[in-house]
Amino acid sequence: MAATFRRRLRRGAASTAVAAVVLAALTASQAPAATEAPAAKGQKPAPPADTPIDGGSAYFTDRPPVHRPAPPHETHHTGHGPVLGTGPAEAGLPATVLAAYKKAASTVGASDPGCRLPWQLLAGIGKVESGQARGGAVDAEGTTLQPILGPQLNGHGFALIKDTDGGRYDGDLTLDRAVGPMQFIPSTWSSGGPDGTGWGADGNGDGKKDPHNVFDAALAAGRYLCAGGRDLSVQADLDRAILGYNASEDYLRTVLSWYAFYRKGTHEVPDGRGVLPVHRDGTGRSGGHGSGRTGDATRPHHSSPAPGRHKGSGGSGTGTPNLPGRPGGSDGTGHTPGGNTGTPTPKPPKPTPKPPTEPAELTTLERVGDKDLSATAGTEFAASPRVRAKDAAGKAVAGAPVRFTLPKTTGARFPGNATSVTVPTDKDGLATAPTLRAGEVAGAFTIRATAVGRTAPAVAFGATVKAKPAPKADTLLRTSDKELTATAGQAFAEDAVEVKATYRGKIAPGAAVTATMVTDDPKQPEENDKGPYFKDPAATGDDKDKPVRTLTGLTTDAHGLLKLPKIYTDTHAGTFLLRLTTADGAVLTIELKVAAPSGS
Repeated sequence: MAATFRRRLRRGAASTAVAAVVLAALTASQAPAATEAPAAKGQKPAPPADTPIDGGSAYFTDRPPVHRPAPPHETHHTGHGPVLGTGPAEAGLPATVLAAYKKAASTVGASDPGCRLPWQLLAGIGKVESGQARGGAVDAEGTTLQPILGPQLNGHGFALIKDTDGGRYDGDLTLDRAVGPMQFIPSTWSSGGPDGTGWGADGNGDGKKDPHNVFDAALAAGRYLCAGGRDLSVQADLDRAILGYNASEDYLRTVLSWYAFYRKGTHEVPDGRGVLPVHRDGTGRSGGHGSGRTGDATRPHHSSPAPGRHKGSGGSGTGTPNLPGRPGGSDGTGHTPGGNTGTPTPKPPKPTPKPPTEPAELTTLERVGDKDLSATAGTEFAASPRVRAKDAAGKAVAGAPVRFTLPKTTGARFPGNATSVTVPTDKDGLATAPTLRAGEVAGAFTIRATAVGRTAPAVAFGATVKAKPAPKADTLLRTSDKELTATAGQAFAEDAVEVKATYRGKIAPGAAVTATMVTDDPKQPEENDKGPYFKDPAATGDDKDKPVRTLTGLTTDAHGLLKLPKIYTDTHAGTFLLRLTTADGAVLTIELKVAAPSGS
């Protein structure tokens, strides 16, 4: 996905020349197996069959320089630390991002060696999707310093995709956005996989699947590209994999051009020092250095679809609006001058790229609302944790990522069973966590809100989960009117006593019932010490046959029914009483008749 969108190339000789140069670049790349993509040869590429990763939306359209990148110098060490290899700026890959691509390719290669996934293909996709995570703006764990978000998929120049993740990944509770350095749409990450569990992966072994982490996102992308038994050394499989990411022939050509470029040679640069795409607006005027997608992603943009884009299967793009922040050409055609013409023209020297900037000077997080949160077990909290980000002057800071974290010991969870979510602040500096659901166990815990990549003090929220109220039952009735009889010294029939509990005329599932063998004193019946009895199901040894004449902890099932345990008798004959009660005042007395043994 990208912030400046590809425009239709001029027809005629210019188009022919551009296609010829693209074909030549692909041929020179020595790509696996066949060297020409079907699109470059004028053939229609095989349509993707899988769920698209980025939803078929926009992407960076920069092409690599035509000249072959010089091999980087070997890395060597001095007294001041390692010196990284050198070479063309476009061939420099941020260290953590490069490590993520190589680790993902190695992991996939171990589990699916027949796929032959090259890490340079991940780099090519990462280039056009996010400008290599905005030039490598990631922390030591590989998580982006600022969320990389696409525009709202609101049906204006894009497909309409209503919120599927409760704002967990994109911070948007209304519509979805593509997220992270590899630009996954939330539903693809969470549930778009072949088995319904999603393509999300844990690439850095921290136990989480975070699309904002370049290790996780690169591994997920690699597995997607290899899905369906693909062999990426076969050109048809390679094309199909790329088109499954974004079903556009222009996208296919752009990714293949960067893939070919990176296969010729790359070198490592420090995080945050990768080359950023150049911002061009629709008129071709220079807008300085763009950062690709940002945590804002809601700034005004043109919504007219760009020609030449195709809608992906189930995807989110029928066209691509002209957002600022993506590369375009100074001639207004959408291609880089000298990069896609038959006779390359010299480029002016590029200024030294600046590291991407983070949200401005966030120094404080303030809690919004002074009441602690509470919910009944198994239900949603009525309110969500909310903070406001401010700078040193007390002004609101927009676009700052805030992470809400739950203790792992609690059963409470954010949408998607997550224990942490990252939400960007809005224009008023407010960040609100998605809806929080309580666990099944009562108790108290603390929610922490922290500013990602900043040293502002964390904010704590107290949360309490209350136990569910005990189910009520105000009536107990036998389900059978059959007389209950047994012979002294023997037991009543198995499951002889079954009752049904109701509350205000409706069945009462889960209602607690106490069963007691009582005397026949009408004024104050007491527990009987003779006649029918139960056995303690938990008793062992000599105690397992010990008579028990009061049972507690009995509960009705989902249909409000309760079958009492087996009832035994001693040597006493006569009519005895079994009384069943509930905490809500329901009482049922049942007669148990015990006959003397024959001949006694």
